[in-house]
This record gives sequence, structure tokens and C-alpha cells, in this order.
Amino acid sequence: MIVRTLASILNTPAHAKGEAYESRRILLAADGLGYSLHDTICKAGTEQVLEYKNHVETNYIIEGQGSVTNIATGQVWPLAPGTVYVLDRHEAHLLRADTDLRIVCVFTPALTGKERHDASGSYPAPDAL
Repeated sequence: MIVRTLASILNTPAHAKGEAYESRRILLAADGLGYSLHDTICKAGTEQVLEYKNHVETNYIIEGQGSVTNIATGQVWPLAPGTVYVLDRHEAHLLRADTDLRIVCVFTPALTGKERHDASGSYPAPDAL
């Protein structure tokens, strides 16, 4: 059984921070589950262009307001608590946070915790780390 608290992740190597986000990586590849679980804050007033070429990401909004745009189609969806969106086809997307957005994210394959976004907004393939 694995039991962790968010408090145990804060200010550790599993707490990744960038100008637009904080990713508190609660479960990682080393846990052997095949997926990773993150409690992520996207900061109010920010926009991020992302494209997870090597991972499928599921996102469940639990706090805040914003939108996600499919860059290829231009389609925009509002984000609010209770909304889920899945990047099941590795879609390039624009994530906009009107207020702080708190998102529970699941990545498969699991992230190691060492990943940082590259210029395209992607993470490297798991075997590249």
C-alpha cells in the first residue's frame, strides 16, 4: 500500500515549479504503477502551449476557471471544477488559466519526476531519461 500526503511532496524534487505552473508529483514511475499522479496549479493569467508527444494525459479540474484550445482545430472548451479533458491523441493545446487552476493530472506512461517541458511543450520519452 502506498500512502502519501501533498504536504510530503512540497519543496522536494517531486515538486516541479515553472513560471506558469507548479506540479506536485505525488506518484511517479518509481512507484511501479504504470501511471503518475500530479496535483498541478496553473497560475492565474498564464497561457501554456503544450503537446505531450510521448504520454497520454488526463486532467480533472478541481478549482478555478480557464480554457483549453485544440491548436489544430481551434476548438475551445471552458474549464471549471468538475471538467475532465484527455489528450488521448497527443494533441497540441493551449492551456489558459483565467484564475489559478488546480488540476489532478494522470500521465501514462508514468513520469519519473525529472521531466521538464522542452521547446515544444512536451516531455521526453520515458526511455530517453
